[in-house]
Amino acid sequence: MNKRGLISLCLLLFILIPIGAQNIKKQQRYKIAACDWMMLKRQKIGAFQLMKELGGDGVEMDVGGLGKRDTFDNKFHQPHFRKLFKETAQKYAIEVPSVAMSGFYGQSFLAHHNYKALVQDCLNTMEVMGAKVAFLPLGGIKEDWTVPGEARRELVRRLHEAGNMAMAQGVVIGIRTPLDAKGEIKLLKEIDSKGIKIYYSFQNALDNGRDLCKELKRLGKDRICQIHCSDTDGVTLPYNTRLDMKTVKKTLDKMGWSGWLVIERSRNKDEVRNVKKNFGTNISYLKEVFQNNRE
Repeated sequence: MNKRGLISLCLLLFILIPIGAQNIKKQQRYKIAACDWMMLKRQKIGAFQLMKELGGDGVEMDVGGLGKRDTFDNKFHQPHFRKLFKETAQKYAIEVPSVAMSGFYGQSFLAHHNYKALVQDCLNTMEVMGAKVAFLPLGGIKEDWTVPGEARRELVRRLHEAGNMAMAQGVVIGIRTPLDAKGEIKLLKEIDSKGIKIYYSFQNALDNGRDLCKELKRLGKDRICQIHCSDTDGVTLPYNTRLDMKTVKKTLDKMGWSGWLVIERSRNKDEVRNVKKNFGTNISYLKEVFQNNRE
């Protein structure tokens, strides 16, 4: 090869290697994100730069606090912020896989009179950021809807409506429930909407003494839209003795599941506000287990 040919080859490799690296990132079976509100960055543009520094792939963005308001305290109500958030995410090449309605950890989705408008607010925010999953926790419901009765019938009706709203926009709503896998399958059948799936939480299973991997397999890959891949606060993920992440990966591999693993908690209880240390440690560990491609 002559000198000119060698130079041309080097230039071609210089161009193709970064493209190849980008394609690897896009083709990752598992991508890793974290919740902006748990990183003390609820609806703050700084969440994207922070995630870039920590080496993650995305941010689960909250739609804003709810409290006793009729609407979420959502910055996306203002065109300026919609533009700013979208451009900032693109600048740092950080995705927004999901938008969370975390206000329903404390407020009741079953009792709130404005629930349809709140769901639509979330769906509108998702559309701006290109998110495909809405996170809806059912923890704020005081009535016992887990057993047959009026509360369950009303919850199923509301979730059916919300699911159809999501379907109309080509997205899904992932619900977090206290039920086991059998109970969640039954609930999904009652809701009867392809727009509702399970947003699986490792913490829920572990706190209730359930076999995490058996639960995942029973639910199956098609019922799980996304996963909160963390435990309650105490220790960071590498030091959690009740969560065997390598076995979890093997289980998900065999199921054929792929998607976003989102870190919610698993913070060191003695340093819960040390965001960079907690989330940096957890992201690094999940990348090692799920993205090293050595197995």
